[in-house]
Amino acid sequence: MILVFDIGNTETTVGVFEADDLRAHWRLTTAVDRTPDELGLLLHELLRAGSLERAQITGAAIGSVVPSMTAPLVEACERWLGVKARVIDARVGLPIELKVDEPFTVGADRILNTLAASHLYAVDTIVVDLGTATTYDCITAEGVFFGGIIAPGLRTSADTLIRRTSKLPATELVPPLHAIGTRTEECIRAGVLFGAADAIDGLVRRIKAEWPTKRVPRVVATGGLAPLVTPICKEIDIVEPYLTLYGLQIAFAFLEHAAPA
Repeated sequence: MILVFDIGNTETTVGVFEADDLRAHWRLTTAVDRTPDELGLLLHELLRAGSLERAQITGAAIGSVVPSMTAPLVEACERWLGVKARVIDARVGLPIELKVDEPFTVGADRILNTLAASHLYAVDTIVVDLGTATTYDCITAEGVFFGGIIAPGLRTSADTLIRRTSKLPATELVPPLHAIGTRTEECIRAGVLFGAADAIDGLVRRIKAEWPTKRVPRVVATGGLAPLVTPICKEIDIVEPYLTLYGLQIAFAFLEHAAPA
């Protein structure tokens, strides 16, 4: 079994794979001030919660957009689990192509989404990743990432609205029943969630209009907020909240196989 870590700006998603089967997964708050020992203890508790033993973990892979978290987590894996963690970025030589102006600046999450989409679906794909930012990754069936869009995330937009408007209350984001709200909280939910859904649909349509081939891309939503927003979107074909974790598993397996004996 291997541990995989998708470290985002707000959340860190942890998964345990047995071969290509995602056996367990957890979403944690990304905390940049944790020491390797704190992280090691946390990993032990997660494994215990999943009825897993430390000795069952034989490797780890990390995809991170928070550099200050990466080194402590690598150390925690080595010290507390006795495994070497592979850090996945644009330099590790995966079977994809980053056909953009600055390939080394492409985030690990977008690299892993490209790898997972090309491996799992093998068709032209638009990956809509709903996290701190909402990213749109444009990927060919052959595993070529050729650009996309980065937009403010749903929760980021909601927090900014509430923080900068003194009389608007903090509001739980749940799917609204109507576009026209009769209470302040309902108005906020409708504005944030319907606004996000319509923005996603509109940007996907713009991407499709510029798609470089005659193939119609499949639209896959991922990320922690995908289950919340996608039921009110029209352009989403598939929801896979853990696509990035699958990308980490695929990357680990590829690198292990490619490593010299």
